[in-house]
Amino acid sequence: MFNRLVQSIQSIFKIEELRNRLLFTAIMLVIYRLGSHIPTPGINNQALSDFMKRGGGSLIGFLDIFSGGGLSRLTIFALGIMPYISSSIIIQLLTVVIPTLSKLSKEGEQGRKTIIQYTRLATLGIALLQSLGIAIGLEGMQGGVFVKNSGWAFRLMTMLTVTTGTIFLMWLGEQITERGVGNGISLLIFAGMITGIPSALVTTYQLFEAGELNGIFIVFLFALLLCLIIAIVFLESGRRKIPVQYAKRVVGRRVYGGQNTHIPLKINTAGVIPPIFASSVIAFPATIAGFITVPWVQGIARNLSPGTFFYTSLYGVLIIFFAFFYTAVVLNPVDISDNMKKYGGFIPGIRPGPATSDTIYKILTRVTFAGAIYLAVVAIIPEILIYRFNLPFTFGGTALLIVIGVALDTSQQIETHMLTRDYDGFLKKGKLVGRST
Repeated sequence: MFNRLVQSIQSIFKIEELRNRLLFTAIMLVIYRLGSHIPTPGINNQALSDFMKRGGGSLIGFLDIFSGGGLSRLTIFALGIMPYISSSIIIQLLTVVIPTLSKLSKEGEQGRKTIIQYTRLATLGIALLQSLGIAIGLEGMQGGVFVKNSGWAFRLMTMLTVTTGTIFLMWLGEQITERGVGNGISLLIFAGMITGIPSALVTTYQLFEAGELNGIFIVFLFALLLCLIIAIVFLESGRRKIPVQYAKRVVGRRVYGGQNTHIPLKINTAGVIPPIFASSVIAFPATIAGFITVPWVQGIARNLSPGTFFYTSLYGVLIIFFAFFYTAVVLNPVDISDNMKKYGGFIPGIRPGPATSDTIYKILTRVTFAGAIYLAVVAIIPEILIYRFNLPFTFGGTALLIVIGVALDTSQQIETHMLTRDYDGFLKKGKLVGRST
């Protein structure tokens, strides 16, 4: 098995296009990580770093995962790609309620490009608003010790620098999607998250050496982590197959149809979108509130911090909501039914038309409910353990879902490139089951 894996990895570099795509992706990710260490002008980095080490807040620590450490250091990539994700949520929600946007989404490539332009403009607005909130918040925190020279010059410079960094990351992600391997936005989040793993392991070992963490408890955590990884990989490749038969049709001298197939409905159709969207929705008001020194606003920020009961409950509800919402956007039972009817397909025992769409809708609802509960459980349980026992890292269930999900997606794309050129994949006969299959 190990030899086969080595041969498969060697085969990757025999395909020139795939090799170039992987190299391009690696270079873009290196640029992203380098930019995550370039500080924003006008910041007292030493004072800010000391404050974050003493405990800048669980919310900032949680959001810092998505920016790859850029927020805690307030680098040019402090906001990461979260404004783009927030704008994507807003545009997708508006697509459902605004007929003009709904019509655009059905106009093919041209409509998709127009919606992307709207998303980019929304990203610009959100990034400007969040960067202004960060600048004003830093001026008011700790008596302004984090800012060298307060005033609108500092605020405008921070807005320009941080917003430009977010727009650059958005462009970087699009370039990776187009010219590299995998989804660019997801890979940027992935790259930011995995950079925190080595430091978390080192910190855990140091606490074990100091006697602050029990060895048995550490073993339990790693066993739980292993079980979660196995469960995520297993459930992400789970399918509910709806049998479909196609009637025979004679076109000219040829006979078409007559075969049996199925509609594969994934247990988790939405993928890692619900946890990302839920985190982004909570992060936007919480970030703004965290930098305003008004008492009742600070109370909102505390309630929206990871580890609180309100945050955990709201996070779980939003994950379930976005699981259903995104599945409804991606899969339309009426369209599936119409396409089956057009080509002579039917579900055994079900009439074509409305009866078929109703059947698909019922099955899809049950499958989505199971997937939504699975996402919520996997995302929440590690978070509870981390904040309940004050563990020295914030790499919880959300990060685990995203990292494994993005890894599976990227592996599937690499597998597809290899199989289309008659190379064996990572598994026998190319049977690596990815999330986008």
